[in-house]
Amino acid sequence: GAVMLDVRHQKEFAKRHVPRSIFIGLNGSFAPWVGALIKDVAQPILLIAEEDELEEGVTRLSRVGFDNVVGYLEGGLNNWVASGRQTDHVDSVPPTDLEKVLANHPNTFVADVRKESEYLSEHINGAENVPLSTLNKHLDKLPEEETFYVHCAGGYRSMIASSILKSRGVHNIVDVAGGFKAIKESSIPVSDFVCPTTL
Repeated sequence: GAVMLDVRHQKEFAKRHVPRSIFIGLNGSFAPWVGALIKDVAQPILLIAEEDELEEGVTRLSRVGFDNVVGYLEGGLNNWVASGRQTDHVDSVPPTDLEKVLANHPNTFVADVRKESEYLSEHINGAENVPLSTLNKHLDKLPEEETFYVHCAGGYRSMIASSILKSRGVHNIVDVAGGFKAIKESSIPVSDFVCPTTL
């Protein structure tokens, strides 16, 4: 019944992780997202971390009331792999790959998991806003079979979203590395910028 919480960097999680584990990395807004997504402070948590991150992970969880860390994956993911156990991964591509896909298939589903205000300020033309904080309410929007793309502002939230979806059996996801910041440096058409203060 424990949540397997992987707190490593999103790039490491994307390469390989324990199947059905949830990513919320220590390198981002860790505490707010743990509180928003796990919610129940009594929820048993099993940490997956690099050895030098374990203490920080437990400390930062306890600061926001999550004191039920029941253990950690000894030896980290390398030990898991060495023992012959299965791993999963998240396909992650640069925006240039998405650019090519959209040029050939303009109706490809793109899920923007940023906040609504960020989305309204500027977004990929045709992208759907599926905010991470309310992801579970929008699952019916997502394609069941065809591949779809997920992005946020910089890559942190989209990896959290990808991990949650994969834990629920949704595997037709591709993460856009670098998020909207990197997308804006490509030729992917985006909406006209609207200053967030006017929204």
